[in-house]
Amino acid sequence: MKTESPITRRVSRKIHVGNVAVGGDAPISVQSMTNTDTCDVAATVAQVNAIADAGADIVRISVPTMDAAEAFRQIRAQVSVPLVADIHFDHKIALKVAEYGVDCLRINPGNIGRDDKVREVIDSARDKGIPIRIGVNAGSLGKELQRKYGEPTPEALVESAMHHVDILDKFNYPDFKVSVKASGVFMAVAAYRLLATKIDQPLHLGITEAGGLRGGTVKSAVGLGMLLMDGIGDTLRVSLAADPVEEVKVGFDILKSLQLRANGINFIACPSCSRQNFDVVATMNTLEQRLEDIRTPMDVAVIGCIVNGPGEAREADVGLTGATPNNLIYVDGEPHHKISNEDFVDHLEEVIRKRAAKLEQARTELEEKLIIKSSNS
Repeated sequence: MKTESPITRRVSRKIHVGNVAVGGDAPISVQSMTNTDTCDVAATVAQVNAIADAGADIVRISVPTMDAAEAFRQIRAQVSVPLVADIHFDHKIALKVAEYGVDCLRINPGNIGRDDKVREVIDSARDKGIPIRIGVNAGSLGKELQRKYGEPTPEALVESAMHHVDILDKFNYPDFKVSVKASGVFMAVAAYRLLATKIDQPLHLGITEAGGLRGGTVKSAVGLGMLLMDGIGDTLRVSLAADPVEEVKVGFDILKSLQLRANGINFIACPSCSRQNFDVVATMNTLEQRLEDIRTPMDVAVIGCIVNGPGEAREADVGLTGATPNNLIYVDGEPHHKISNEDFVDHLEEVIRKRAAKLEQARTELEEKLIIKSSNS
C-alpha cells in the first residue's frame, strides 16, 4: 500500500517463532494449520509447502501422538517455514517435538498435569528458545468455569487464559502468546479486548470454527477487523472449513484492507455496470488466478469505464480504464498506451508482471544500500 495505516497498535512484548518476530513492532503475521494426517509425511509436507507458498509466515501442525511426533521430525527436516506443534495434555510429546526442532509449542500449561511436568516442558522451551502459545476456546472450557458461568462468556474465556498465564508466570517464563477464540464474533471480540488490558504478551487472533469459505470469510473479516481497528492483534489465523491456502489469502486480504500488511497485489476493481467497455468480472477472475504467485506489494486498478477509471488508475502502479474505441493502460500513475479488447488480458498480465519485477528490483536495491550503510556506520 502507498499509505501507512492510521491504526495505532497495542504495545506488546516481542517473541520469535523461528525467524518470524511476533509482537512489538513486527508486522502482523499470518498463519494457517494443516488438515492432513500428520503421520502421512508426504501429504503434510506438500500442504505445508502450499500454505507457505501462499505467503503464510507460520504453519501449525497437530501432533496428537508419539507416532505423529516422529512424523513431525521428518516434516521439520523437509520444510523451512516456522512450525507450531499443536499438543494437548501429553507433556512427553511436547518434549519430543522440542527435541526435533519445533518453533513454537501450542500447549496449555494447566492441562499438562503436575508441576514437575510443566517445569520440564518450560525448561526445555527456555533452553531451546521456543515460545509457548496458550490457546483457549469457548467450546472447550473446563468444568469449573462451566459451572461458575453457566455458559461460555468473554469473562470465562479470559479467566481460563489467565489461569494458564499464571502458571507460566510462576515459572518465570514470559515468552508466550495467547488466544481466546470463540465462534461468535461478539464473544471473541469482547474476550480479546478484555485480555488485552491484562497482559503485554502478543495476542493470536482468530474467530474459531468460523464456517465455510464465504460465511467464514465474512465472519472473520468482521471480528478480526474490529480488533485490528482497535490496534489489538499480533498474529492471526482465519479458521475456515476450506483449503488452508484460502485461510492465508483471506488473512492477508483483511490486513491489506486495513493497510496493516502488504503481500502481493491489491486490486481495485469496479463492480461493473452498463458503461463498461470490457467484461470486468471475467477479467478480474482471470487476473486473480494468474497473478497469485506475485508477492511484491503493488496496486492494480481495473475499472470498466472512463468515469472513475482515470482517477483510480492514477493512484495505482498499473491501471486499466475502459474507453472507446480502445482501453487505456496507466503505469505508475501516467497514461502509457492503448489496447483493444482482443487478448488484452494477456497483455495486461505482462504489463503487471514487468512492473512487479521493477518494483521488486528497486526494493532489493534499497535493502542492499541500507545494509551497506548499516555495516559502514
